[in-house]
Amino acid sequence: MSSPPLAPPPQWPGSPGPFGTTELPYGVFRPAGGEARVGVAVGNQVLDLAALAVADGTDPTIFRQPSLNAFLAQGRTAWDSLRRRLQLLLANAAERGEPAPHLHRLDRVRLQLPIEVADYVDFYASEHHATNVGWIFRPGADPLTPNWKHLPLGYHGRAGTVVVSGTEVVRPHGQRLPDDGRTPVFAATEKLDFEAELGWVVGVGSAPGSTVGVDDFADHVFGVVILNDWSARDIQAWEYVPLGPMLGKSFATSISAWVLPLAALELSEVDPPPQQPELLRYLQGSAPGYAIDIEVSINGEVVSRCPYGSMYYSPAQLLAHLTVNGARLRTGDLIGSGTVSGPEPGQRGSLLELSWNGTRPLLVGGDTRTFLRDGDEVVMRARTSAGQRLGEVSGSVQPAR
Repeated sequence: MSSPPLAPPPQWPGSPGPFGTTELPYGVFRPAGGEARVGVAVGNQVLDLAALAVADGTDPTIFRQPSLNAFLAQGRTAWDSLRRRLQLLLANAAERGEPAPHLHRLDRVRLQLPIEVADYVDFYASEHHATNVGWIFRPGADPLTPNWKHLPLGYHGRAGTVVVSGTEVVRPHGQRLPDDGRTPVFAATEKLDFEAELGWVVGVGSAPGSTVGVDDFADHVFGVVILNDWSARDIQAWEYVPLGPMLGKSFATSISAWVLPLAALELSEVDPPPQQPELLRYLQGSAPGYAIDIEVSINGEVVSRCPYGSMYYSPAQLLAHLTVNGARLRTGDLIGSGTVSGPEPGQRGSLLELSWNGTRPLLVGGDTRTFLRDGDEVVMRARTSAGQRLGEVSGSVQPAR
């Protein structure tokens, strides 16, 4: 692997755990015997924001919710104000006693899906991934389609099948074409795959018929999650021509329980790769990428480390393209980056690429495999170049029913 292992995270003083005060990700938790509410992770604890609001003498309503959506809809000024308040409160040793009554240990609460997903769109923004897929399925031809370097390609998924980290994934059924035949069969997938991605969470929507420019990204997008776009490759291969993915993708998409605010990513901004030919004007502007590495493991063994900083299209360009036809944004929209793959073999973000569509088996735990088996657990973790953690997203494969 060309990337180093994940380093120990910065910790909140006196409280070991994955998140320090430079992260402060938001999520939804349910304490024992209590109702779901919004919290912020720090160390190995979660701060109850509704309880803190009551203690501050402010209205706790937007935090007494089973999703982040009400808070996200408040907009960037509210997001930044609360983050500054929390950083001051949690970083100042003299004031650390104030939130203490409102902290819960993470191992004693239940984490839930952090957002009510309005719409889900998944893109195809990695040149390395798209090139690998082209070589696999169109050997001898140009691996990139003629439109690929002119616009970010994507498809609309199913918001209702987005699940929180830890949710089991049942092996799906669908039509697929056997390797030795021309007649499709209805059966469980034999090529179940993961896709290492990031998901950008929309906070502030837009009016129908309006557009969101590249430079307006931070006014609409609240933060980022790790996203596993589970894929049934054999079902996908049979159905996707001419309209694109459907049943091969729509059965489950897993996201991390914590949403890292965009404000935490400022130190990890990078320039995107050179984009040639020149893009149309609506895709031009101040559009940073982010140096974030996603580490993928199967049954505890790392199989890939995927560099998001190598993505051809920035997340701001994805948003600009999504809305250029006047499509409305809504609070809770989830925008998938597409599979994150780098230039090296150990940086590929799917088993389709790692096993080269099953022709190059991987050694995992002393056993070979090409695609996922029943019982396999896939875990993705991510960090920025500045050391911030994005948490993790996990899921185990259950037999077809």
